[in-house]
Parts: sequence; structure tokens; C-alpha cells
Amino acid sequence: MKYGKGDIVVGVVTGIANYGIFMSFDGGYDGMVHISEISYDYIKDIHEYISVGDEIEVRVLSADNKIRRLQLTMKDVSDIKVSKKRKIIETATGFSTLKKKLPLWVDTKLKNIKNI
Repeated sequence: MKYGKGDIVVGVVTGIANYGIFMSFDGGYDGMVHISEISYDYIKDIHEYISVGDEIEVRVLSADNKIRRLQLTMKDVSDIKVSKKRKIIETATGFSTLKKKLPLWVDTKLKNIKNI
């Protein structure tokens, strides 16, 4: 399956960071909705809109079919549909990205604190 710019697709939320929503799709694709692409309104807390496991409809801004990565938006998708809580399988992004980077972020922060 290939995705293209402008396609409306349904995916599952696999992770939420303060800057966006990680999602997975059929065909082994993953993608992200940047916080600025969730709504035209100011978003203080993404968790007020979406939860991990939700199945939502989004529009493709760009697609790299070679590496199966999508850039997504929730803006201008008529009648955003959210289906609650589907079982989550860890993907190449989302939780695994956070799991890999968290130790580095903690070490960097501790080094900065020690230097102060």
C-alpha cells in the first residue's frame, strides 16, 4: 500500500510527546502529527484531544513511501473520528523512540546541572 499527499487515512496513536502525536498505519507505515497540525486553536496539552490507542482519521501532508513515513495533519479533516483504545504494538517510532532517547536526555540534563 502506498500513501500520497492529500490522502485521508485512519491510524492508531502509538505515542504522545509534548510536540506531537505518533501514529501507525497499515502496511508498516508510521507518522507524526505535529502539535501545530492538531488544531487551529492553541493546544496546551495534547492529552486533552487524544489518548494512546485512539484510532483517528488524518490527512497526509507528505509521504516517503521508501521508508514508510508520513507527515500528517488533523486540520481540515471533516468530522474527526476518534475510536477509543485499540491494543498498541510498539513501533519504530512512538514509545521506542522515547525509550531510546530518554537515557541520553537524562544524562545531558544531569551534566548541565553539574556544570551549574
